[in-house]
Amino acid sequence: MTRSLRQSMAWIHSWLGLLAGWILFAMFLTGTASYFRPEITQWMQPEQPPNRTTAAAAAQSAVKELTRSNGSDLQWYIQLPDDRSAVTRVFAVANPEAPKVAGAALRRADELDLDPATGSPVRARQTLGGEHFYRFHFQLQLPYPWGRWLAGVCAMFMLAAIVSGVVTHKRIFADFFTLRWNKGQRSWLDAHNVSAVLALPYHAVITYTGLMTLVLMYLPYPIAINYKQPLDFGRDAYGLPADPVASGRPAPLIAIAPLVRDAEARLSAPAARLVVSHPGDAAATVAVSAAGTNSLNARGRTVVYSGVTGAVLQPPVAAGAGVSTMGVMFGLHMAQYAAPTLRWVLFLLGLTGAAMVGTGLLLWTTSRRRPNAPPFFGLRLVERLNIATIAGLPIGMGAFLLANRVIPVGVAGRADAEVAAMFYVWGAVGLLQCLLPARRAWTLLFAVGALLYTAIPVANALTTTRGLLASLRAGDWLFVGFDMAMLAIAALLAVAAWRSGRPQAVRVPRGQKEMVHV
Repeated sequence: MTRSLRQSMAWIHSWLGLLAGWILFAMFLTGTASYFRPEITQWMQPEQPPNRTTAAAAAQSAVKELTRSNGSDLQWYIQLPDDRSAVTRVFAVANPEAPKVAGAALRRADELDLDPATGSPVRARQTLGGEHFYRFHFQLQLPYPWGRWLAGVCAMFMLAAIVSGVVTHKRIFADFFTLRWNKGQRSWLDAHNVSAVLALPYHAVITYTGLMTLVLMYLPYPIAINYKQPLDFGRDAYGLPADPVASGRPAPLIAIAPLVRDAEARLSAPAARLVVSHPGDAAATVAVSAAGTNSLNARGRTVVYSGVTGAVLQPPVAAGAGVSTMGVMFGLHMAQYAAPTLRWVLFLLGLTGAAMVGTGLLLWTTSRRRPNAPPFFGLRLVERLNIATIAGLPIGMGAFLLANRVIPVGVAGRADAEVAAMFYVWGAVGLLQCLLPARRAWTLLFAVGALLYTAIPVANALTTTRGLLASLRAGDWLFVGFDMAMLAIAALLAVAAWRSGRPQAVRVPRGQKEMVHV
C-alpha cells in the first residue's frame, strides 16, 4: 500500500511539474527579481536622484501640484516615497462632468510620477522599471483576468507537486546532503532534491501565500452572495470609509503635511499612501494609510480626516482576525517588512525555487532519453521548451534592462518599447535555438546571456553619469550593487555555458573502452 501510494505520488509529481513547469520557472524568476522592484525602478531612471524628502513634505508638494493642475478630479491616490522609492506616484481619477482646464491634456495618464521635493512631474525616462517583473510574475503579460487565473492554476499545481514530492522522497533529508557531480540523470536528481529540500518551507509558504493574495478573485461567490456591492464588503472587512458625497460647495484643502505627521503618530508607523476624495469641495476627505514595513501584516491601518477642517472622521480601527490573517499572508509573500540582508536571503531562496523547477524539467528529459533510441516527439518538444525557458528567459530579462539604456530617452512610448524588447528577444532566441542541436543551443544561449549581462554595466557607464566607477567614487551603492549583480549573473551564465559545452561521458558495452566522450 505504501509503495503504491508513493508510486502514485511520483506520477502526480512528475506530470504536474511538467505541465506547469515552464510557467512556474518564469513566475519564480520574475517574482524573485521583484524583491528589488523599487531598486530596479530607480536604476532604470538614472536621472532621478535618491529620495531625501520626508513623507509629510512629499505629500504636501504632491497635493500642491495636483491642486494646481488637476483640481477638478474626483480622487487622488498618492503613493509616498521612502528610502527605496525615489518618486511620488499618483493615480488621478478624473471627474467626467468637470470641464477641461488648461494644461489637463498634459497630465492625462493612468499614473503620474512626481518629484518628492517639488511636486513637479519627474523629468526622467519613461519606464515600467521593476513593476514590469512584478506584474509579469502573476499576470504573465495576459489580459485581465486570464493571466491571473493561469498563474493561480500553476500555483495550485506547484502546491500539489510540493506535497507529492515530500511523499515520494522517502530519503528526503538524506538527499539534502547528497550531490553527485557528472553522473548524468543521478546528478540532476540530486540537484533537484537539494534545491527542493534546502528551501522547502520557503517554497511551500511562497506558493500558498501567492494563492491567498488573489483568493477573492478565485473564490468570489461568498462575497457576491452576501454583499450587493464589493465596496460594502471592503467597508466591513477592511474598515474602509464610506465614499463621501460632494457637497457642491468649493473649499480649499487644509495643509496636508500636518495631517500626515499626525497620522504617523496615531499609527506608530510611517505613512505610505494618501487618498484624497473630492479635492476642492467642502466634503473633501483625506485618508492616510501606514506602511507595512515594520510588521508582517501588510495591511496598514488608516486614519481619515476632513480635508477642510483637519478633524478626524475615522480613527485607526484594529482589523479582525480574518483580515489580519490575510494581511500577514500578503506580507509574507511581498516581504515588504524585510530589511536589506533578509531581502537578499529571500532573493537567494527564490533562486532555489527557480533551480528546483528547472532541474525538475531537465530531469524529466534525461530520465526518458535512451542511448541507442532516437528521441520521440514529446521528448524533443519538452527539451526545446526547456532551452527556450531556462536559457531564453534570462536573456529576455536582460534585454529589457539593456533596452532601458539603449533606447533614446525622449522616444515616445519607450516604456512599452522596453517591454517589447524583452518578449521579441526572448521569442527570437526561443525560435533560433530550434535550428541548432540541443547541446549546442544550451551552450550558445548561456554564452549570449553572459555577454548580454556583461554589456548592461558597460551601457550604463557609457550612457549615464552613474557608471560603476563613478558610483563607487560617489558612494552610490544602489548603482554599484546593481552593476555588481549584473556581472555576477553574467559569470553564472558563463559557467553554465562552459559546463554545457564540455564533452559528456557515456557508458559503452563491456569489453570496449570504459568511457568515451561525445
